[in-house]
Amino acid sequence: MNMNMPMTAGVGGQTMEQALAKLQDMTFDIKPISVVEYRQRVRSAQQLMKKSNIEALFITPGSNLLYFTGINWMCTERLCGVIIPAQGKLTYIVPHFELDSFNEHISLQGNISTWQEHEDPIELVMSVISSKNFANKSDVSTLVRKINVALCGSISFTMASKFMNNHTEVDFVCADEITIHCRQIKSSAELTLIQKAMDMTLAVQQAAASILYEGISSKDVVDFIDKAHKKVGASGSYFCLVLFAEASALPHGIKGWQELKNNDMVLIDTGCKLMGYTSDITRSYVFGTASQRHREVWQAEKVSQAAAFKAAQLSISCEYVDQQARAALAEYGFSPAYDLPGLPHRTGHGIGLDIHEAPYLVGGDKTPLAAGMCFSNEPTICIPSEFGVRLEDHFYMTEAGPKWFTIPSLSIDDPFGLS
Repeated sequence: MNMNMPMTAGVGGQTMEQALAKLQDMTFDIKPISVVEYRQRVRSAQQLMKKSNIEALFITPGSNLLYFTGINWMCTERLCGVIIPAQGKLTYIVPHFELDSFNEHISLQGNISTWQEHEDPIELVMSVISSKNFANKSDVSTLVRKINVALCGSISFTMASKFMNNHTEVDFVCADEITIHCRQIKSSAELTLIQKAMDMTLAVQQAAASILYEGISSKDVVDFIDKAHKKVGASGSYFCLVLFAEASALPHGIKGWQELKNNDMVLIDTGCKLMGYTSDITRSYVFGTASQRHREVWQAEKVSQAAAFKAAQLSISCEYVDQQARAALAEYGFSPAYDLPGLPHRTGHGIGLDIHEAPYLVGGDKTPLAAGMCFSNEPTICIPSEFGVRLEDHFYMTEAGPKWFTIPSLSIDDPFGLS
């Protein structure tokens, strides 16, 4: 293999062993979300429920359950979750034979109702909701008026259908209007965890760039990045995309693996999880010497990313940020819409417990920006049969405007600011 150092600063020059040896655990000072904050999240949901005349919210395993209770539980065919009433204590719904295991995950205390394998868990859920809202009624079917029950947006269609078909006397609505509203504004504790996760992945990105050499397989790079994420304190990569040359023009990659060639565009998109919170950073640079075409497109990407950041001000709509990123690309001759060559997807997505969560920096999303919202900023340029460039960093909104989690790439010749 050729270990000669290419011209791009920080790209190549180290073995995998050398790069891993320089990484250290970065998680020693992190703190989990407190029980006090989980209680506040439940109270916020209850306030929204009262405004919308929703009597109960049923949340199934997934990021919503993690957000409101801190419980990270696998979603299976057996109904499990938590009922948050508009007022009063929450109730966990658990398969009886998993009660002991489930109890180990509970930090936010509440009532627990279990069901046996031969019983209908949906009837248990509705019985609990009925008893919470109408103490003198034991059967929801005998209620004088309909009650409104919000079901978690991640519940399966099959399960939601069973709720609706078996209880036509109840109005079921999607819980997204409650859960999204709560989750899109991050607390200081959440911002701290996201910041740390981003710092970890940026260190991994820099290490990955340093081990590149002509002929290296994209699979070897992916494997190295997983090891590097473990070295900085994560459980490994949450996801990883490594693309060379023409494949970098495909936003979500190709089937199979590639070998790196001299003067290829390199695109690496990866992230990790830290106490449930996600990082997501992309770096694009050339292995070797950048051509004039590489430089022009890379610069257009950087200007577009900067335009989106500048546009992200309090009360401005999400779609306006996307429009400004596209307007900047149009100045370089790219499509101002979603056509190729240009930016075929949204400029950015929200991030938190999910890697992609609302709101989104995209046409049609008129959500006004507010302090505490977090977004990716990645106005990817895709040029079919040539290459693509994605510079992805994240920012969060403050009362003074946007603030970067990570400093964007400096230049195509010095993507990590090393020279």
